[in-house]
Amino acid sequence: MIFQAILLGIIEGLTEFLPISSTGHLIVAENMIGYKDTAELFTVVIQVGAIFAVILHYRMQLIKITRGLLKGDKASKRFWMNWIIATIPAGIMGVLLASKLSDFATLPIIASALIIGGILILLIETYHKTPVNAGEAKLDSLTPMQSFKVGCYQVLSLVPGVSRSGATIMGGLMTGLDRVTATAFSFYMSIPVLLLAGAYKLLTDGDQISTVTGGTAAVIAGTITTFIVSLLAINWLLKYVSGHSFKIFAYYRIIFGLLIFLSIIIS
Repeated sequence: MIFQAILLGIIEGLTEFLPISSTGHLIVAENMIGYKDTAELFTVVIQVGAIFAVILHYRMQLIKITRGLLKGDKASKRFWMNWIIATIPAGIMGVLLASKLSDFATLPIIASALIIGGILILLIETYHKTPVNAGEAKLDSLTPMQSFKVGCYQVLSLVPGVSRSGATIMGGLMTGLDRVTATAFSFYMSIPVLLLAGAYKLLTDGDQISTVTGGTAAVIAGTITTFIVSLLAINWLLKYVSGHSFKIFAYYRIIFGLLIFLSIIIS
């Protein structure tokens, strides 16, 4: 049971920040190994491990902008404002649709979202002119309107298989950001959204955690594993996007989606 939780933690850590849908991968993996995830408690809560990885990675920047905010620094205030604006759309829709989201956690929907998302990534990467940036993320250049638009794209990720990082990174590109900046902002956006999702899930369904395969111990093991693997994935992706497009992930999404449909047909 703990081994299953660790395996799922590895999958979550590898896929949370890549544009390939961590939730979709977890649901498929849970079905394959027969893991009982009551009310998607395990799936949602272990994402907190990924968030702590983001916080650790950006700890110096987070301290800097927080201190800047307290001192009235304009750049820090602008960043915090953009961060809040980008969080609002998914936060509101997540609460409003909380009772209905589990209805979308089906293999056909996940497969369809993976394939459609993959095609959209290919189209964006092929036909949209993306600014070149091989250096640091230019988060100071973000405008409130860009932040709001990226936040609206994040709402799409409430559907399993869409991918939160995929929606926000591609949304960032569509609003004029370069790949490095869009990816970094996507990481920052994950902090409040996934923390709130995990807290909300524990608040509403936490009393059922004992019915999850492996219980509390499995959730803790999965969360710790997710944290470690996510930290490695974040570092790798930020280096990768400075010199590569996201097309490889698009091809992966399409192939994975087709394989899911094939498994449905065979079974």
